Amino acid sequence: MASPILDKLTTEVANATTVMASAELLIEGIASRIQLAVDAALENGATAAELAPVQAEADALQAASSALSEAVIANTPAVA
Repeated sequence: MASPILDKLTTEVANATTVMASAELLIEGIASRIQLAVDAALENGATAAELAPVQAEADALQAASSALSEAVIANTPAVA
């Protein structure tokens, strides 16, 4: 007999995993766009020192994306 509580929990975990994966893609995309902008600015004469604050934010986003990815993987049950 199916358990409504277990069914609901399974659905909520699946939804949360999907949301976390979407957040990871969003964060990764933002970090990539910032990195492309930094690279273009450097190619057009900006200095690394001028762009250091922006680069730091891109690096922080990348780290957040990696941390989120690791958390999703660590907390997603294996499919039997």
